Amino acid sequence: MSDRLLVATRKGLFTFARAKGRKRPRWSVAKTAFLADPVSVVLADPRDGRLYVAIGHGHFGVKLHRSTDKGKTWQPIAAPAYPPKPDGQEEKDLNGKVIPWNTELVWALEAGHASEPKVLWCGTLPGGLFRSTDGGESWKLVESLWNHPKRREWMGGGAELPGLHSVCVDPRDGKRVAVGVSCGGVWMTEDGGTNWAQRAQGMRAAYMPPDRQYDPHVQDPHLVVQCPAAPEVFWAQHHNGIFRTTDGAQSWTEIVAKPSSFGFAVAVHPQDPDTAWFVPGVSDEERIPPSGKVIVTRTRNGGKSFQTLRNGLPQHHAYDLTYRHALDIDETGDRLAFGSTTGGLWVTEDQGDHWETVGEHLPPVYAVRFA
Repeated sequence: MSDRLLVATRKGLFTFARAKGRKRPRWSVAKTAFLADPVSVVLADPRDGRLYVAIGHGHFGVKLHRSTDKGKTWQPIAAPAYPPKPDGQEEKDLNGKVIPWNTELVWALEAGHASEPKVLWCGTLPGGLFRSTDGGESWKLVESLWNHPKRREWMGGGAELPGLHSVCVDPRDGKRVAVGVSCGGVWMTEDGGTNWAQRAQGMRAAYMPPDRQYDPHVQDPHLVVQCPAAPEVFWAQHHNGIFRTTDGAQSWTEIVAKPSSFGFAVAVHPQDPDTAWFVPGVSDEERIPPSGKVIVTRTRNGGKSFQTLRNGLPQHHAYDLTYRHALDIDETGDRLAFGSTTGGLWVTEDQGDHWETVGEHLPPVYAVRFA
């Protein structure tokens, strides 16, 4: 069971450690790094224990750092960079916004397959996917996806630009990778990135005109996750609903949850593909928790029914929102953690039946990862 929690925030990276030898677990800040810098995402590589963070420095661009000693020290590494734009070429998304050929934000960092110990994947705004084969020393744009003609139909959603935020590496085969794009649907390669196929069939975009609502190329999956023990099962928290596939993303089924199907984050149990957790909000303009109460919803039967989990969570005038990477589950499936836009951080040891507050005054939380 993981005993460290990495919390990426608008003002730095916070590492929480779990105290040992107590009947009731307690978590506290063990170290900080990059204070005052916006850390967009963090990765704890399960293959070798290395840590990676992405920092958005605004005018000074995106920077990546790596630690080989559990966060005691950090070294700068290469940041993913787009190749030069062809002369005279200007791209616009479906909304007419000009697409820049530079890394605006690192929105996803994921480890490659266990058989590829130095492979890393990186998703960015404006929708590019990058791959490293040397542990982040260098990155290469996956041009087969960037040059796909359907990419020009992608558009910004909550972000002004299209963003690639989800990377799911099949535990059975490192060449089989699925990615989620807002707004561009779900794409999959089965040959390590040489070829890509759209895999958002069955998703519904309520924000589009009726004749385009089921167009897979305009879907806005907020996050896509894959069950390690049953890789054919994916869950997606979509802009206007929850979707699930049991056939390797060949087709998706919409699921309605109460009190709300809107949100950003989703976590699936590592051994049980029917069990998943969500942190719902009120769609779309309000973006606050239902009735001003922080809750987590859980299904144990593939979305046929949901339980509302609130024990230990704020229930009075609480307006915390949870971003897509700010919910995580550890390898046991019992311990989960999530953070909020107002600096709250909660951990459960029993799959959500009871929650413990471990942070109340953090900067807005962008991402949470067990390590």
